[in-house]
Amino acid sequence: MATTSDAVGVGFIGAGNISDTYLENLSSFPDIRVVAVGDLDEDRARAQAAKHGVPAGGSVQSVLDDPDVEIVVNLTIPAAHVEVSSAAIAAGKHVWSEKPIGVDRDSSRALLAQAAAAGLRVGIAPDTVLGPGVQSAKRAIARGDIGRPLFAQTSFQWQGPELFHPNPAFLYARGAGPLLDMGPYYVSALVHIFGPVGAVAALGLSATPTRRVQVGELAGQEFPVEIPSTVSVLTRFEQGGQAQSLYSTDSALRRHGVFEINGTEGTLVIPDPNTFGGRIAFVRPLEKIEVPPATNVQEWIEVEQDGVTVGRGLGLLDMARAIREGRPHVASGELGYHVLDTLLSIEESVVSGAFVEVGSTVAAVGSVSADFDPFARTI
Repeated sequence: MATTSDAVGVGFIGAGNISDTYLENLSSFPDIRVVAVGDLDEDRARAQAAKHGVPAGGSVQSVLDDPDVEIVVNLTIPAAHVEVSSAAIAAGKHVWSEKPIGVDRDSSRALLAQAAAAGLRVGIAPDTVLGPGVQSAKRAIARGDIGRPLFAQTSFQWQGPELFHPNPAFLYARGAGPLLDMGPYYVSALVHIFGPVGAVAALGLSATPTRRVQVGELAGQEFPVEIPSTVSVLTRFEQGGQAQSLYSTDSALRRHGVFEINGTEGTLVIPDPNTFGGRIAFVRPLEKIEVPPATNVQEWIEVEQDGVTVGRGLGLLDMARAIREGRPHVASGELGYHVLDTLLSIEESVVSGAFVEVGSTVAAVGSVSADFDPFARTI
């Protein structure tokens, strides 16, 4: 078994496409040892293990039984997240799960209770918001660059994944759509900045009852749209801030990652929360309007992005170090549950046409320090 001075042993359950980026990144972090890959398709697990130089590949149970695995990385489909995470906890493992924590409130709450009773940790993606982009923006707000944050405007809009995905029907099925697929990135970033969500109101629509696959062997095949493909959201935060958000796959105009935070002394733009970094800048209010107004161009003040930009796996690394150091990790299960609760409340508001109070809350979300170096051995 590992000791407190060892790198943290990690095992994967789920060897699909997203496992490549996790395996590439985690294998480069000296505080992590990737020791096993498991999947229902054992041949695929063995192939991924061989591809990335992981010692063992095989069944799901082999990962759960491996004494060198301290954290299970759950990369299964959302509907299986709670079942797999619960099995890992029952086997005495901490869990890092891809978003969302689950697909319903009851089983997700039960999972957190199970982990707490066992003295184990749950971490939930996305960890993009732990990258230098959102974290540098948090530091800019904390030092008062735009005064007190008042409200945010965010937008994710385009034509939809059928433009490139060879089998996109599942992205328009119950439990998916632009809200539940992309919403975790935006809601997580909003909670990092404004604190927990108090209530939401939303409208939803679908441009068409069916869509058509555009590429691949199924090109031309129609499939049903089971969820709103456009959702407009108003958010009220417990601490008084507000947000307006759009999630749409009905837009000819592609606008990904629009994220603006308006404060009492300026407006800050931050990178797409589905990325780990990018441009951060703000403008100050104009003192007065001169004539002609066209000459009054507001000056953008660039904000330096501090920190090392990596990729998926950053949140798991923070959790691994936190386990050794005895401190809280940032992308906690409680945060993941609050984000899920918020998204489900938005869905309920679309149906009811009324504001929906979000039943959960979460403590102030921690930050990643500017000197956090994924490639430095710290444990």
